[in-house]
Amino acid sequence: MGKRFDSGERTGVVIVGAGPAGLVLGNLLLDRGIDCVILERRGREAVEGRARAGFLAAHSVRVLARHGLDAGLSARGRTHQTCLFRSEQGEFTLDYGELGRGEVHTVYPQQELVRDLLAEYLRRGGEIRFGAEAEEISEGRVRLRDGQHITGRHVAGCDGHRGVGRGTLLAQGTRAARWDHGVTWLAVLAEAPPSLEAVGYALHARGFAGHMARTATVTRYYLQCPRGTDPADWSEDRIWSELEIRLRTDEFGVLKQGPVLERTVVDLRSDVLDSPGSGRLWLAGDAAGLISPSAAKGANLAVLQAERLAGALVSALTRGDDGDLARYAADCLPRVWRAHEFSHWMSTLLHGPTTEDAEARYGRALQYARLDSLRTSRTHQDFFAENYTGI
Repeated sequence: MGKRFDSGERTGVVIVGAGPAGLVLGNLLLDRGIDCVILERRGREAVEGRARAGFLAAHSVRVLARHGLDAGLSARGRTHQTCLFRSEQGEFTLDYGELGRGEVHTVYPQQELVRDLLAEYLRRGGEIRFGAEAEEISEGRVRLRDGQHITGRHVAGCDGHRGVGRGTLLAQGTRAARWDHGVTWLAVLAEAPPSLEAVGYALHARGFAGHMARTATVTRYYLQCPRGTDPADWSEDRIWSELEIRLRTDEFGVLKQGPVLERTVVDLRSDVLDSPGSGRLWLAGDAAGLISPSAAKGANLAVLQAERLAGALVSALTRGDDGDLARYAADCLPRVWRAHEFSHWMSTLLHGPTTEDAEARYGRALQYARLDSLRTSRTHQDFFAENYTGI
């Protein structure tokens, strides 16, 4: 870690980015005897400490277990299978683990998963170079901002939505399908125990509010806010006051409060590349497509794509068979689009108009009709459960 590249250094696969996609991919390649190196622009402390999503789908848990990457989540992850909806019509809870395919989530903070994956990658003899910012990718050659370079038989862009991997494919003519949900969240991480046993979704005329447990002492909250909001304008008192209003604590009970550890603004946008790669450059995770956080699918898509890409790269590098790489998009995109369709549906359910004109009243009436159908229809509940936990 931290050493300079030798001129013309080569490896099997250069992985750009040390998030879940890059680290799962690196571990799987090492397990099959493929040389690789991970390049990460941030330092190790930043990589291991960034608080992100925490809900792993059953498929992701199976993938991690299948490849011996589940020690931490097996020991410390908590299964979860209920979600709760609040609105002016009252409150109801869905036990989605008893619906659909009978699958549940495992709650395990993403930063802990990243720490586990990084430790296992290093234990398996993998090499990662922190502070190595990729600036250009061309024909398997990755040039860093400091002028050093390394060449791989293939490059895996796992460096996120603004990374050089995605930028390279777009510059080469790959198209993206995009959608702006027109919604912004203030994402709040609080040092406070969960106030609800379930994931909480609150529909309110002032905007959506969400409650998601992370650990026994930390809870993630979301507040819908205007586009362009500065998180610095939201004091702790304002955050807790607005959460109490939208979560209707006067009707359903008080929140367990604590210091706000983090507040950031998230614009809900989604996009999918027509193809996640070609030639010697392939993408996984947010680099291949960004999904809104409405249904907690991002990290789970990253795990799915990393496993599929690892298998395809192993075939190409050990048997000279590029067929699996050619099929990588066809293998992943149908499931990616199904996740996007459900995430889009969730966004329309959670976010109604906040004005008082006639069209807004119509939109809110549709929103509550969707919610009532979810409350009363077993068919709708089974659909919700299958897609909420599926990937």
